[in-house]
Amino acid sequence: MSGTKITYVTEVPPPPQEVIIVPTAPPAEPAKPPNPTIKVTTRTSYFKQRNRQMCVQNAVFFLLIYGGMDLADSLGWNQSYSLLVTNEFSYSWFIGFIIGALGSSVTMMSIPKVAYYVLGGVMELIASIIVTAVPDDSECVLAARYVGGVGIGLITVPFLVHNAEVSLINNRGVGAGMEQAGLTMGIAFQVWFSSEWESLGYSPSLIHGALGIAFSVIGLLLCILVVESPVFHLQHNHEEKARQCQRQLNAATATKDLEEAKIYLAESNSRSLMEDLMGSVLPFIKMLFFRCFVAFSISMPLVRSFVMSSRVAIGYFYAWPIYVWGALRVIGVLVGLVCLDMAGRKAASLLGLLCMAGLILGLAGIYGNISSWYSMASASNIGLAFQAFAGLFICSSSTYMGEAFPLRLKPFLVGFIVCMEQVVHVIVLACVNTLDFTVYFQYFLAVGIIMVVFLIFFVVTMPETKRVTLRESGKRFQQLLYIRLI
Repeated sequence: MSGTKITYVTEVPPPPQEVIIVPTAPPAEPAKPPNPTIKVTTRTSYFKQRNRQMCVQNAVFFLLIYGGMDLADSLGWNQSYSLLVTNEFSYSWFIGFIIGALGSSVTMMSIPKVAYYVLGGVMELIASIIVTAVPDDSECVLAARYVGGVGIGLITVPFLVHNAEVSLINNRGVGAGMEQAGLTMGIAFQVWFSSEWESLGYSPSLIHGALGIAFSVIGLLLCILVVESPVFHLQHNHEEKARQCQRQLNAATATKDLEEAKIYLAESNSRSLMEDLMGSVLPFIKMLFFRCFVAFSISMPLVRSFVMSSRVAIGYFYAWPIYVWGALRVIGVLVGLVCLDMAGRKAASLLGLLCMAGLILGLAGIYGNISSWYSMASASNIGLAFQAFAGLFICSSSTYMGEAFPLRLKPFLVGFIVCMEQVVHVIVLACVNTLDFTVYFQYFLAVGIIMVVFLIFFVVTMPETKRVTLRESGKRFQQLLYIRLI
């Protein structure tokens, strides 16, 4: 065994194999960059590029300026300061307004709202032409006042409903406030021009009619751009028309806004008429009293008190306080418009009403004990301050009117309430048509006490509807108590 030779066998690695690659296809091409995106911009007209939700507000603003001039004319701002004006002259515009408002409220569910704007504007234009042609013919001027009142009534109710449905939630307050803004501008024009032209020896009726023609024509031209409410078309099962209108109003959020309109209509249709009637009781009571205070913001006793006290204090009719009076009401309205969608409707309106109540009670105190020239100067100054806070108060009423009621009953309730506002004017004209200071004391005291009582009522019941949908606004109005101010 010692001589045995041991051999070790190890595994020999296999010889290297040659790999032959046979090309069967051409090599893959490198990835190409993506094709550039070409954007095609279609040039459209200026008015199609702009959202047209403000068109109805602009048109109605100019149409209502002439209504404000007639309103001021009825309440004493005319060439004789209402001292020689007949009762029928003062009542005529309010009666015409009631006729127009009732007519529009019972028919607007089936007629496009632009038809009312055009018809009302044409009636205003006719009235203005009559006044301009025969400014000294009392019968013709009286007929023109009836015609103009009907025209304003035809415009007001559809606008309050229309604006609420076409405005965005963040500017619905300003849009509705254009109703009172237009009337206020008309009041200011009537105050300024009637005073200025009378002081120069001309007939104020002539400039009254000429301005009416100008503003009516501008308003009618702007009616061309008015877009109908999508809710109106949805009520008549015209969804495609509703979609087109919504795109014209605000293309960026058209789909979302149209869906909200459908939900708003569906909720209305899901309720019975009796449910809507029961749900309208509280909103109706709140808005009836709230809107009627707009009538107390400018009335024959206030105008006469201011004119007489300014004449005694300054020494002549055409004094600087008369021009400041109109300017302060305009400034108050402008401040109110700014506050509606920023500070809110409730806080601004209640602040205005609080100051109005305090100032009118101050007037009552002055007329309860007139002792000297200084008392008349104080009455004139209070009249100026009152108009500034009245302008702050009145804008919220227009916004609330479009938000408070169920869709099915809204035209009828809005129409009835604005008619009651005119009835308040007529009652005041009939009951306080005198220059007796004792009657003024009683009137101002009664109105001041009523304002204080309802101020407390509004503080605990009126809702804040800033930047909420119409559905949510209606629900808030149906609550008995709503104490929050913002």
